[in-house]
Amino acid sequence: MPLLSSMTPSPHAAIIGASGGIGHELVSLLANDRGVGRVFAFSRVPIPARLSKVEAHVIDITAEESVREAAAVASADSPLDLVIVSSGILHRAGTLQPEKSMRELSPANLLESFTVNAVGPAIVAKHFLPVLRRGQKTVFAALSARVGSITDNRLGGWASYRASKAALNMLMKTLAIEQARRNPQSIVTCLHPGTVDTPLSRPYSGRVPASRLFTPTRAAGHLLEVIDDLKLDDAGGFYAWDGKAIEY
Repeated sequence: MPLLSSMTPSPHAAIIGASGGIGHELVSLLANDRGVGRVFAFSRVPIPARLSKVEAHVIDITAEESVREAAAVASADSPLDLVIVSSGILHRAGTLQPEKSMRELSPANLLESFTVNAVGPAIVAKHFLPVLRRGQKTVFAALSARVGSITDNRLGGWASYRASKAALNMLMKTLAIEQARRNPQSIVTCLHPGTVDTPLSRPYSGRVPASRLFTPTRAAGHLLEVIDDLKLDDAGGFYAWDGKAIEY
């Protein structure tokens, strides 16, 4: 069965953040599915396009003109059916680390986290939502994180990352409401991929049981399954890798 059987035949997809662990596997799974049409792989550094249906392009989600150009490229010949924003930042050696307490809060780190994790995906949505197909199910999904749930926050810490993902959730919820008015069969959502063995989470996954630490391939497969199962009533929701709703 095609990965995106609930969408129009030969759907076109765009992956933002295609050079990351999950993004790369999303591109690979979609490109190797006979039922999927073209796959646009966008990243700050272009990935090798080894399959004919993959088009690799550069994007900088922190620069609106770059995002505008990317949307124009991806929709030049046909509207899109699926857009997944898989980019994000949690840490960078020497400069950005998750805070253990409020004493470690830094305006610069807060701003960077918000810029990459919330502002960037919102600007991607601004330019990519209008180029989604009409009259058929389409999905715009941004990868969030369970720690972005205000209701689920019982430990504190990680203030910049938590807050930026909470902001992302609110932005996508708001845009989902607006998108439903313009394109009633278009679903905007946030997805939590679980803990994935990628450079983003690797420094913090040591205590995660092996059964709950997913390879990027497995995580990408879970996400595509959730996307294919989404119904119109799910628009604006926040869902985990197993399809279960997460409270905002």
